[in-house]
Amino acid sequence: MDIPWIQIVSIAGAVFAVAFGALGPALGEGRSVAAAMDALARQPEAASTISRTLFVGLAMIETTAIYCLVVALLLLFANPFIR
Repeated sequence: MDIPWIQIVSIAGAVFAVAFGALGPALGEGRSVAAAMDALARQPEAASTISRTLFVGLAMIETTAIYCLVVALLLLFANPFIR
């Protein structure tokens, strides 16, 4: 067997980090957008405030997925366990 176990576990960890790390933000962003659309339907005059708050919230939610992607890339390309 050419691939050591630590590389197999690192690849599996990267896969799980991206898979589960993207699931939560996707659900959170969906709920946020749905709530914003509901708020816009109820109060169209507050569209600018709601949109601004929505974009700030979406950016904060998306950082979780970006952190998981960074961890996965570190495991794949700069793995501290393989030296």
